[in-house]
Amino acid sequence: MHIIFRQSLLSKICGVIMSSGFLAGKCRRSLLATLLTAGLLVGACGGADDPLLIYSGRGEELVGPLIDEFRRSSGLEVEVRYAGSTELAATLLEEGSGTEADVFLAQDPASLGLAAPLMATLPSEVIDAVPPRFRDRSHRWVGVSGRIRTVIYDRDQVQVSDLPAGIDDLLNPRWAGMIGVAPTNGSFLAFVAAMILDRGEAATLEWLKDLAALDPLDYPKNSPIVAAADAGEVGLGLVNHYYLLRLQAEGGGKRAANHFLSAGDPGSLVMPSGVGVLSGSEQSEDAHRFIEFLLSETTQRHFAEQTYEYPLAAGVRPAASLPPIDSIPTPDIDLSDLHTALERATDLVAEAGLL
Repeated sequence: MHIIFRQSLLSKICGVIMSSGFLAGKCRRSLLATLLTAGLLVGACGGADDPLLIYSGRGEELVGPLIDEFRRSSGLEVEVRYAGSTELAATLLEEGSGTEADVFLAQDPASLGLAAPLMATLPSEVIDAVPPRFRDRSHRWVGVSGRIRTVIYDRDQVQVSDLPAGIDDLLNPRWAGMIGVAPTNGSFLAFVAAMILDRGEAATLEWLKDLAALDPLDYPKNSPIVAAADAGEVGLGLVNHYYLLRLQAEGGGKRAANHFLSAGDPGSLVMPSGVGVLSGSEQSEDAHRFIEFLLSETTQRHFAEQTYEYPLAAGVRPAASLPPIDSIPTPDIDLSDLHTALERATDLVAEAGLL
């Protein structure tokens, strides 16, 4: 009877600890671990059996099927919290070392860089399949798929011979009122941040002001720009490459085409989506299994064939309609530093009058 009372009481203690609003996630786990080590809980409550918690800045429609497959293949319980990548990075910084998250999956290197101080170093054997330029120089995150900034254009309005070689060619007065941009979109701001790293703030601000002087057409995100080019509403647009391929897979995209810039400037920035493991995670081994799953041949083929992104792990080819990623000249910047210019990028876009 004494044992029954003890188990019941300890179960209540566990319930209080696990539901406490006063103890952050890591603190709860640490307290439970201490009690378990002392032999006080005698299996009355869990900790090691908690699900692998993924903060995902990639949408459920994109990565939900992959996470479901990881659940099936690994047998692990997985919980996912979806939100914007920048929003989740801010949440992680607010939660700090007390976060309950085990994994941060983000759509861009800037968001990953913001949260990098909270991430653990990834083992080389987990990330070696990815070229160094697509992972954090301190091995705190690794890219899993890539998107290239490109110019979408309407083939009925723009001749191939007139297409720009680089972003400076976009400032030609001939393009006045014809360029579609998404100045509040994360990928556009990352492009501006890359320009700051590549050219400096003064030159970037001048470029943005010159763009604003052309009265570009304002859109909330990339996909409407692609649709507008396909409908003849814009002549050119600054987007990521894969939106057109998705539109074509749905039966559209008859009139629009992607143009990959050849100047090697920020207009051809490669932005990897990536993943890191939080340093406070007690399930780092399972988190590493998840990263290995994302970099597996099957998942990399999914990115290539289903979402039309560039696979980043060695040995997997992109969609047949895309040029090899190594054939596209890119700006000479370290993606690990992209987050350092992100806030200033937003300021400059506003100062130039694009917001």
